[in-house]
Amino acid sequence: MKLGISTYTYTWAIGVPHYQPPKNPLSALGLLELANHLRVKVVQFADNLPIHLLSQGELKRVRDIAEDYELEIELGTRGVEPKELLTYLELAKFFKAKIVRTLLHSTTSSPDLGQAYEWISEVAPQFASSNIAIAIENHDRYTARELARLIEAIDNPYVGICLDTVNSFGALEGPQTVLDQLGPYVNNLHFKDFDVVRADHQMGFNIHGTPAGSGRLNADWLLNELASYKKDPNLILELWTPFAGTVEETVAKENQWAEQSIGFLWKKLEGIRCQS
Repeated sequence: MKLGISTYTYTWAIGVPHYQPPKNPLSALGLLELANHLRVKVVQFADNLPIHLLSQGELKRVRDIAEDYELEIELGTRGVEPKELLTYLELAKFFKAKIVRTLLHSTTSSPDLGQAYEWISEVAPQFASSNIAIAIENHDRYTARELARLIEAIDNPYVGICLDTVNSFGALEGPQTVLDQLGPYVNNLHFKDFDVVRADHQMGFNIHGTPAGSGRLNADWLLNELASYKKDPNLILELWTPFAGTVEETVAKENQWAEQSIGFLWKKLEGIRCQS
């Protein structure tokens, strides 16, 4: 299991829609610099910093710097339309990436499970022949069981699940339920810690992000459960950093959370290696 960061580790530094942009938005090259600083092994470029919009020269520069830093690249997008997935398949080949993470929905389409099955099945053989996997992320639009049935129906070892530890709360499911259903199909992991706090007026609860190791997610349980399924995916840190009053203050908090989280996760992974 390799440790990595994502464009969703530094969401505020890149820029959040409907909020004031940061003065110096984080670029793809900037993310590689942060990865090198944190000594992680993987960088996942997701849809909040769409890599396909870079010029060919910029793409080559990102690839060259990643190789210099000995960083593995993973790619991410939104949607499962064949055209979108095949665009990212070609980019994955360019970066020698082994994973293309995606969501079933995008800003332009929201297929039902039948349509998603048809679209993914159409391109899955091309991914398989290139030894590149599709990782479908669990989200709030479908239950874990529905996603498991989709993976089972597609029945291609190169189509699996990017397991996010928090997203499925929107589908009324916690990490235990999600892992019980999707554990056999995990090929990528978004480690996102969280807390559940009762509102100060006592009517309702708020789910919010925390640094890794500071919330309710039991890292030992999660990693042991994945091992029981004989799964060893790359572990990608994601953060739900709350707005801190200004974008500058929030970016500073996000950076601090990233440093703290990676320190915690390094210790966890080193502990696992020592036990094996």
